[in-house]
Amino acid sequence: MDQAPGSPQQEQGLPGCYRHPDRETGIRCTRCERPICPECMISASVGFQCPDCVRTGSGTGHAPDAAMPRTLAGGTVAADPRLITKFLVGINVAVFIAVQYSDSLLSDLVLIGSWPPAPFTPTEGVADGQWYRLVTSMFTHQEYWHIGFNMLSLWFLGGPLEAALGRARYLTLYLVSGLCGSVLAYLAASPTTATLGASGAIFGLFGATAVLMRHRNYDMRPVIALLVINLIFTFNPSFNISWQAHIGGLVGGVVIGYAMVHAPRERRALVQYGTCAIVLVVLVAMTLLRTAQLT
Repeated sequence: MDQAPGSPQQEQGLPGCYRHPDRETGIRCTRCERPICPECMISASVGFQCPDCVRTGSGTGHAPDAAMPRTLAGGTVAADPRLITKFLVGINVAVFIAVQYSDSLLSDLVLIGSWPPAPFTPTEGVADGQWYRLVTSMFTHQEYWHIGFNMLSLWFLGGPLEAALGRARYLTLYLVSGLCGSVLAYLAASPTTATLGASGAIFGLFGATAVLMRHRNYDMRPVIALLVINLIFTFNPSFNISWQAHIGGLVGGVVIGYAMVHAPRERRALVQYGTCAIVLVVLVAMTLLRTAQLT
């Protein structure tokens, strides 16, 4: 039977979106059947779904994040693509401020193989079991120009990489590249020479950026020119720069960046984190070898 004009059913109108009650809509979630407005609609294989059902994965048998947007490397797209970069800058700045007021703290954080030299005892350093120095030295700076240059580089290189890789993969790239630089410095430099700074990790970001730009067919000339300039400074003896840390970080960044970007979709996480695990095993072996030589 037809409804007469002005009947209660016609006056009721369309229901409001469950998240925005002031917006009328004729679309309902195919899972929970709640009304959803265009802003809340998420395309599905059949119809549309609401954000809550997509987020919880209810009724699909898939993981809760299966419908979440992904980065180039398979990471979750974040609202703030520079969160980890800000966090890393904050740690570096905090350590820099701390060592300005404590020389003893500085000596405890820098990377040094063995000190003092033989025949003096006792000794301290990585060879004496202080492996933590391989990590703490990555966040330690003493000079204003040193931290300033490194943090500017971290900010400009880190943001795009964090957005492209995702937070977890980006942080892994940074830490493992930095360790590559620290371990090569421990292996090839004099054991009584103290090194410090985030340069190894920064050069790792350089390497990964080059891999990412090559994958996307971007113009490689700007990043190559910047890298060449940095390498010129690296091998200039007047600057007293640890070339070992720079080269170690660069090689580590290229290897890990390649795995992050080119890993096949069907086994992406296995290839990405498996590569990082292999690199870490190699770093541990190199550290043990150098420690055996020094002790």
